[in-house]
Amino acid sequence: QAQLTESGGGSVQAGQSLRLSCTGSEFVHSFYCMGWFRQAPGQKREAVATIDADGSVQYVGSVKGRFTISKDTAKDLLYLQMNNLKPEDSGVYYCVASGVCRNLPTGISGQGTQVTVFS
Repeated sequence: QAQLTESGGGSVQAGQSLRLSCTGSEFVHSFYCMGWFRQAPGQKREAVATIDADGSVQYVGSVKGRFTISKDTAKDLLYLQMNNLKPEDSGVYYCVASGVCRNLPTGISGQGTQVTVFS
């Protein structure tokens, strides 16, 4: 089973940017659907952005225009560029992959990377 590893989290002030990366063996090639989920303390995990093998992307409304999901097939990497970060973006961000997009919430996932945004 593929193992996913996220990186790029950190603590930043509101308005700043971070870029998250996710890698795994044969990761991008193996799964039709990939995405980033996040979970804040006491909150449910929510889908932030998803991308499928055809390049179709979807975003949760609160990040539209600020976050961009992309993938580098040659390097087997998934990215999440996060601009103009807000305190409400804080949480643990998880890279998730599944062969079927509707199953993404229960797909394989990494250990997560912490994002903290200070006002």
